[in-house]
Amino acid sequence: MPNPHFIKASASGPDESGNLTVSFKIAGLGDNVTTTITASADATAEFACRNNGGNFPSDPKKQQVSGPVSASRQFTSGKNGQITGSLTLQPPPSTLDCPPGQEEVLVSVTYTNVQVSEPSAGSESIPGTFTRIFFTI
Repeated sequence: MPNPHFIKASASGPDESGNLTVSFKIAGLGDNVTTTITASADATAEFACRNNGGNFPSDPKKQQVSGPVSASRQFTSGKNGQITGSLTLQPPPSTLDCPPGQEEVLVSVTYTNVQVSEPSAGSESIPGTFTRIFFTI
C-alpha cells in the first residue's frame, strides 16, 4: 500500500545573512495533527577578517567551516490534513578570531543535500546547490 503522505519542498537563498529558506507542504496527515518537521543540509561557509575600513588585508585570516546544519519545529495540520510552512537553515558557526581593529565577515556559503523530513511522511530531497558569494578575496 503506498504511503498516503507526501512532501513537496523547495529552497530559496541564501539571503543577505547567508540563511537558506526551506519551504514545504506536507499532506495526508489528518486533521489537527502536531508533528515535528526538520530541514537539513550539508553546508560550507568561509569567513574572513575585514578591517574597519571595509577592506581585507593582503593576507587575511580566514576559516572554512563545513558540516551538517538543521532546523526543526513543531507544526500542526489544519482541517485539511496539510501543513505549509518554512524553516531557516543557517551557516555553520565560525571560530575565527580576528585581530583588533578587524571584524569577522561571512565571505561565502554553500548548501547541498537539502531535504525536508517528517516522521510519517518520510523525507523529500531538494535538488541543487545553493551558493552565495559576498566577497571575493
